[in-house]
Amino acid sequence: MPHAARPTVTLHDVAAAAGVSVATASRVLGGSSRKVAPEYEARVLAAAAALRYTVDASARAMRRASDSIALVADDLTTPSMGMVVAAMEHEARDAGAFVTVSSTMAASERQAETVRVLRSLRPRALVLTSSRYLGDERLAKELAAYEREGGRIVIVGHTDLTYDSINLDNHGAGRSIGAFVAETGHRRAVILTGGQEMRNMAERTAGFAEGLRAGGVAERDIRIIRCPVDRQGGFEAARRLAAEGTAGGQAVLAANDMLAIGALSGFREAGLSVPGDVSVTGVDDIPLASDVTPPLTTVALPLAQCGVEAIRFAMEKSDVPRRLILEGRLTVRDSTRRRA
Repeated sequence: MPHAARPTVTLHDVAAAAGVSVATASRVLGGSSRKVAPEYEARVLAAAAALRYTVDASARAMRRASDSIALVADDLTTPSMGMVVAAMEHEARDAGAFVTVSSTMAASERQAETVRVLRSLRPRALVLTSSRYLGDERLAKELAAYEREGGRIVIVGHTDLTYDSINLDNHGAGRSIGAFVAETGHRRAVILTGGQEMRNMAERTAGFAEGLRAGGVAERDIRIIRCPVDRQGGFEAARRLAAEGTAGGQAVLAANDMLAIGALSGFREAGLSVPGDVSVTGVDDIPLASDVTPPLTTVALPLAQCGVEAIRFAMEKSDVPRRLILEGRLTVRDSTRRRA
């Protein structure tokens, strides 16, 4: 004989069983930032457990649509993205909002699917950040549908889409490092960078080359090596360069700090001195950049400011798309030295 369906337990049932108001029960079970006395919280949780009450996630999302901001990023494990996310969360808390995060590993189909799912949860705003060019048609359709439904969109990175956007001056960061390396007497340079599909790395690489050439380094003496843009990629590239006989006067310009830090380790293991035998530079100025040996010459990008501005754009309505470009600052440390 089939079992009778268990009656649906409502929030009112939980509140009545706990002897509290529905508003109090809602704050406890809905994850509200408003504090509830420990005694009442314990009673609500006990009543919910006894009644087997299940929170309706979609309903809760509908109720909280006004204070949630969804971040969709390539990779949440990189130090630079960690700085952006930390700043976003802090700024959002100050504004009475909260941030949810999703990683897509820069796969266009995952970006589009993630936005599609987030639409059903109705966040107040969506912040999309990617190192790649955002030109996928499916993603564009999902973003347009989300905007029609009343959501706000902020793009962090290079885009031609007509939404608010914040971008770092990656080309300018690369040019300042290239010009510095040339000015300090280096006449042969290796650039460590990622694939050309990575828009931010491509912009930094073009800036490196432009700054080097402007400072008198010949085109034939600028070498570009493409590798994974992480510590291991930099380590292996440095080992290969050392095996080829890298000599004094050489400079290695890495497209981010993790590449540069890996290169420092690779050269050290190969018996080369930094900066005695080879100068090394990075871009980003992650916290580790000043703690490695030797401390890393880099361009300090305003990553935290990027996160703050993304939240401000998400919280403020604008009738026309806003464009903000944030510039970096050359930070010279001990991983480089002047060549005669």
